[in-house]
Amino acid sequence: MTTCTFLVVVAAMIYAIATPATGCGESYGTTSIEGGWEPIPNINDQHIHELGKWAVLEFLKHVNCVLKFNKVVSGKEQVVSGMNYELVIDASDASGKLGRYKAEVYEQARTKTRKLVSFSKTN
Repeated sequence: MTTCTFLVVVAAMIYAIATPATGCGESYGTTSIEGGWEPIPNINDQHIHELGKWAVLEFLKHVNCVLKFNKVVSGKEQVVSGMNYELVIDASDASGKLGRYKAEVYEQARTKTRKLVSFSKTN
């Protein structure tokens, strides 16, 4: 391994160790702004299912936990310069315990932009 590659690997390891981990029950991101939200007409739509699964996978990139997406149980949508989605998701932790999470996702189809705005455990 070259010296440069070794230094990059060491720097990545130091960053990973020094960055505080977020647990499964802690909030990530910002909170949503209410206004113009409408219930999602078909919560069983394939696209809504894909968004929920993507939100869980994206959240896992930022935390120190394991969650398995099960399904989207409810949600709202808001038309903006794309679409905001607020999804209530059932997901299981590593032990199989079911939990309910709220994810807010921004998506703009024409630019193929997708962003996880927030993700948090609900009661």
